[in-house]
Order: sequence, then C-alpha cells, then structure tokens
Amino acid sequence: MTSFDLSFDYRCPFAKNIHLHVIKALGAGADFSVNFIPWTMSQGYKSEGAPDVWDDPAHDSDLLSLAVSVSVRDLQPALFLSAHEALFRARHEHAVRLVTMEEIEEVLSPLGVDMGVVAEDVASRRPHAVIGESFRKFEKFEAFGVPTFVVGGDATFIRYMKPPTGDAHASVKIIESIVTLIAAQPELNEFKHTRLPL
Repeated sequence: MTSFDLSFDYRCPFAKNIHLHVIKALGAGADFSVNFIPWTMSQGYKSEGAPDVWDDPAHDSDLLSLAVSVSVRDLQPALFLSAHEALFRARHEHAVRLVTMEEIEEVLSPLGVDMGVVAEDVASRRPHAVIGESFRKFEKFEAFGVPTFVVGGDATFIRYMKPPTGDAHASVKIIESIVTLIAAQPELNEFKHTRLPL
C-alpha cells in the first residue's frame, strides 16, 4: 500500500486538479492510503501580529469550506470523498465561493451529508483547531502551498496542470508516478517545465 499525506485548500485550482485525480484513483481501487490534510492559504497573508486565522472569527468565512470538510472527514467519513470532490467542483467549475453555510449546504445536502451535525461541529470550533494543528504539522516541512504531498517524511509541492479525464487508470498512474518520484528521488529538489504545455 502507498501511504501519503496530501494538503488542500478549496481555493487552489492546482489542489483541485490533483485531488480529483486522487479521488478518481481511489474510486478505481488504487491501493493508496491517503490522509487529507486541510491547509489554509489565509495564514500566510495575515497581518503581522494578528491572531492565527483559525482563532480569528474575522476569517471564519474564508475557512468555512475547510472547517466543513474537516467535520465531514472526521464525523461522516463515508461521505468525505464525495463531499471533497463536490466542494472542489463547486468552487472551480461552478464559481460557488463556499463562504456561507447556505452555499455549502446546497452542494453537500444532495450527497446525504447531515448538515445539522456539520453546523454543530463547526460552531464548536473543533474543526478550526484541527486546521491549526494541521497547519503547524506542515510548518515543520516549510510548506508554502497546496497541494503538498508528504511521503516518508519528505514534503513536496506539486503543481499539476490538468484535471482527470474519464480514464480512472490514467489517474492511478499519475499519482503512482508522482509518489514514486518523491520517494525514490529525494535529491530532485526542483523540476519545472519552462512553459505551459501546448
């Protein structure tokens, strides 16, 4: 089994691409054990001296989709992958901002997510504490963005440009190749095409 951690923030299109590949690969039976880790881009942009964003109610709308996903992941895990995919698609394919519970409920209720449980959990701020703990965990890797893979104690930021097609096995191969490269070539510090593919 291939095990890795993978960070996400629903605002990032590159996180959307790679997470949709992972979800499609898992749906095809890929032997992956994935820990989906919330990581907020807002923390890097907070004012100097301001409280951490997960402790600051002024940032609650920015963090709402992350907090909701943490709640679903932890309390309704059987629905997490479908909710995770739906939130990414809502944000990037349907331009839903995901900053109100009403917007998010419209996305997740059709999937069977118990939004009452979610609302109570988010109101308790337990998911916000989890977001903070996850961010601190990734700080030791000097993570700067999403998606970041952690494989065998090594963190690597990946910017993958295309979402999945209908071929689930292609997604399996993409994720396998990424994780294999990270694990087998830790000396490869930077690998970047000089221009976008034509």
